[in-house]
Amino acid sequence: MSAPATAASGNHGIDIEIGAGDWEAAVAGSAGLDLIERAARLALTSGLAATGGGGEGPAEVSILLTDDAEVRTLNRDYRGVDKPTNVLSFALEDTPGPRPPGAPLVLGDIVVALETCRREADDSGRPFGHHLAHLVVHGVLHLLGFDHSDDTDADRMESLETAVLGRLGIPDPYRQPLGDAGDPTAASSANEPNHG
Repeated sequence: MSAPATAASGNHGIDIEIGAGDWEAAVAGSAGLDLIERAARLALTSGLAATGGGGEGPAEVSILLTDDAEVRTLNRDYRGVDKPTNVLSFALEDTPGPRPPGAPLVLGDIVVALETCRREADDSGRPFGHHLAHLVVHGVLHLLGFDHSDDTDADRMESLETAVLGRLGIPDPYRQPLGDAGDPTAASSANEPNHG
């Protein structure tokens, strides 16, 4: 396990820890941990602005990059689903309470499973780094209270994800070329985060 990498520009704190799995090799060719940090930071900034929480001060998120086995255990123990998934979000509080002025809003933890992330990227024909960034953005938005339990909420969340990823130069994950490269069609569920 490597030491956490903390980044705090823009007042937000992003703590990234590598747990199980060969994440060093996995992120080496996809802009490394910098892409994950930038994706999380942009998701925090955009998500807080969309919820009207942008003026509340800095936010903090922890991201654990691990393997399917650990995610399966967490998914089983906390959600009652005995299988791995791509990303899990664990909010520290359902409704954050008052905090001293300037104190960070500690949102919670995001856990990403290496093998599932890699398999989904391969299956969808997307670069690994793009899919990983999407999962991180998706997880951060869940910590901010966004959900996809109905079509309206899903549309709002997907729109924000697409905008954040676009700022990173990553194409819309919910649209994918089929046949001609210039003929985008609605993406299949393979591009949607498969998590709880």
